[in-house]
Amino acid sequence: MLIRELSIPDSFEITPVQRTDDRGVFLEWYRFDKLEEAAGHPLNLRQANTSVSKKGVVRGIHFADIPPGQAKYVTVTHGAVLDYVIDIRVGSPTFGEWDAVRLDTVDRSAIYLSEGLGHAFVALTDDATVSYLVSDRYNAAAEHGINPLDPTIGLIFPEEAGQPLLSPKDTDAPSLFEARDAGLLPTWSDARNFYASLNTKGR
Repeated sequence: MLIRELSIPDSFEITPVQRTDDRGVFLEWYRFDKLEEAAGHPLNLRQANTSVSKKGVVRGIHFADIPPGQAKYVTVTHGAVLDYVIDIRVGSPTFGEWDAVRLDTVDRSAIYLSEGLGHAFVALTDDATVSYLVSDRYNAAAEHGINPLDPTIGLIFPEEAGQPLLSPKDTDAPSLFEARDAGLLPTWSDARNFYASLNTKGR
């Protein structure tokens, strides 16, 4: 598989090698050792999630408190989405910036987001099925959101997605700066220290 770091530090696109024959296709969509080599620390899997979305549905921007945060390894098993990673770590050199990767069943790529990064996606097809491997169990008290329509962040949704469809939870979420001023956002230094700790202990 090919792993490349995105423009947001500590996030990666993973593109598998697909082996096809007259029976179909085979690929490795997750390799713990390859990811650990790229990220600099292991991913300790604690939960797996799947969402199915109508075309135009926007989910996110979501993140969790550090520690322990929630790293995500995300892929699509049906349809297509545009998946966004947003740097919400206060003090990061790319704070407030974002990058995006198309996830579909053509390239069958995945995206990895380290703890402390914001995550969102928009469904480009009906029944877009997204599966996540995550580093910790869902904890409602530690989960937060940022409004994905916040103009300060300026996420761009492709025309093929159609009219964005959002939940009240996401549209009622604070802006990036409101979340920062409320003390909800992780800091760059706390995130870096937490990543370093993953090299020396399990969770």
